[in-house]
Amino acid sequence: MLTIDRAGGGALVLLALWVLWECRRLPLGSWREPGPGAFPAALALVALGLGIAIVAFGGRATRLGDVDWRETRRALVIVAAGAFLTLGLERVGYRLSVLVMLLFLVGAVERRGLVTTAAFAAGMAWGSFYLFNTLLKVPLPVGPLGF
Repeated sequence: MLTIDRAGGGALVLLALWVLWECRRLPLGSWREPGPGAFPAALALVALGLGIAIVAFGGRATRLGDVDWRETRRALVIVAAGAFLTLGLERVGYRLSVLVMLLFLVGAVERRGLVTTAAFAAGMAWGSFYLFNTLLKVPLPVGPLGF
């Protein structure tokens, strides 16, 4: 019987297998000096194990055919916003991409007020950039406008 848990677990297994396949391109390194492919491969192995467990033990969840799909449109909008962020990071920079995505999600999808939306989006865009880029020394893309 196909349940929502088993469908989600199966999707997680497929995602983990795809990540493992893509990790072939990156060197794994050694235990003492892990390479850039080691952490994604480790995460994919954990996700693979969890996905298999969810498929094996997810039989008591709601059947997939009984699910009400009213929120599908909202979910697709959120996925589209994530795709915009993925494609925009390198082209327009981290801060501007995150700002635009959050302005859209909080303002248009969640329908929050203009001041709240602008303050939250700007705070998250610049605050997360400061956290990752400045404090944690993780280089984030900066667009042609310096954002």
